[in-house]
Amino acid sequence: MPHPSTPPLSGRERALEHLRLMLADPRIEGAFINEQDVAAEIGVSRTPVREALLILASEGLVQLQPRRGALVSPLTPREMSELMDLRALIEHHAAGRALAAGLSPHERMAEIVRDQDALTSGRVSLDPATARQCIELDREFHQTLVDAAGSALLSRTYAGLRERQVRVGVTALASGPRRWDAVSREHTEIIDALRSGDRVLIDRAIDEHLSKTLHAILSGA
Repeated sequence: MPHPSTPPLSGRERALEHLRLMLADPRIEGAFINEQDVAAEIGVSRTPVREALLILASEGLVQLQPRRGALVSPLTPREMSELMDLRALIEHHAAGRALAAGLSPHERMAEIVRDQDALTSGRVSLDPATARQCIELDREFHQTLVDAAGSALLSRTYAGLRERQVRVGVTALASGPRRWDAVSREHTEIIDALRSGDRVLIDRAIDEHLSKTLHAILSGA
C-alpha cells in the first residue's frame, strides 16, 4: 500500500525555515532582515514572512522595529554565558537520568565524533557548507545525550535552544583547527566518562567542555 506523500510546506513554514538558516550565520547579527527581500527569495507574499518573523521575535531571536524591519538580536557575552549554564543544567540532569535507566548513549556519540573528525581532518579552514555540517553534528552529539534521558519535554526544551547554539557554534569554529581538535578531545572525554558510569567524571567533562567553548567564543581563540 503506497505511503501518503508529505504535504508541501505552507508559506509561513517555508519562510520560517529560510529565516532560521539565515540566523545560523553569525555575520547577520546586528543586521536588519527585509520582509520583501525574503518574500522575493522564496516566492511568497510578505504576509507569511511577517508571520514567521513574529515567531522568531517571540523566541527573542529578532527585534521587530517599525519601518526598519527585523533586527537580528546580537548575542551578548552575558547571554552566551547564560546559554552555556542552561545547557550544562540540562545535560547534567539528562546524563543522570540516562545512567539511572542504564541507557548510556556513548556508542552513538562516538560515531558522531568520528564523523566530525572526518569532516575537519587535514583542513586549515572550513567553507560555510562544511561548517554547517560540523555544527549540525555537534548539535546532534549533545542532543543525543539529552534524548537518552527519555523525556520528550526535556528534549524539546534543549532542541529549542538550537538557533542560539548554531550561532554560538559557528563563532567557536571560526577560531580554527586548534579549537576543532580540542572539541574532538573534549567530546571524547564526555564519552569516556559516560562509558565509566562515574557521575562526577561525567559532570566534570560536560562542564569543562562548555566552559572551554564559551572561552573560545568570547576570546576568539
